[in-house]
Amino acid sequence: MAGAQTPPANPDAGRSLKLVALGDSLSAGYNLSGSAAFPTVLEQALRQKGLAVEIVNAGVSGDTTQGGLERLDWSVPDGTDGVILELGANDALRGVDPALTRKNLEAIIARLTERKIPVLLAGMYAPRNLGEDYAKRFDAIYPELAKEHGLVLYPFFLEGIAGDRALNQADGLHPTAEGVKVVVRTILPTVERFIATLQPRS
Repeated sequence: MAGAQTPPANPDAGRSLKLVALGDSLSAGYNLSGSAAFPTVLEQALRQKGLAVEIVNAGVSGDTTQGGLERLDWSVPDGTDGVILELGANDALRGVDPALTRKNLEAIIARLTERKIPVLLAGMYAPRNLGEDYAKRFDAIYPELAKEHGLVLYPFFLEGIAGDRALNQADGLHPTAEGVKVVVRTILPTVERFIATLQPRS
């Protein structure tokens, strides 16, 4: 038909994509200013790449996978184009049964899938002081869920900063502002790959 336009094929064409970072203190930006929190720094990095993306910070310090599941519906509003799911670290710190962590994450993924909201799954490793068996069971949760549900997986959210005193706060658990920048720089290619699969909602 004359004058008809082909819908934009690129996710950065037209309106901004809206992502939600559903996580714990690692997303919330524990002890950091809002501008230094992971979702804000990631959004800025993506915009510098020319991608029109808005990332909502739905991180709650201390949250477990159970807490994330309980608040899922109001934390991820209608109109969300994709979710970066970053939960599980507090489960491991509390020694929660990995089977329960897996069940909660799977329920979150299933509910988002029902709503046709794609998920980027950010993995976590268990502290090694919990023993080899626990670590093996916990660490396997994320790659197995990603494979089973066809999700984009970022294997370890703290890649590049875990164990580095210069990039973590005094507690050794939470990144400094500089540490967040390293997290963003490291995860960025995976987020770009995830965004390339998304279609803006009308």
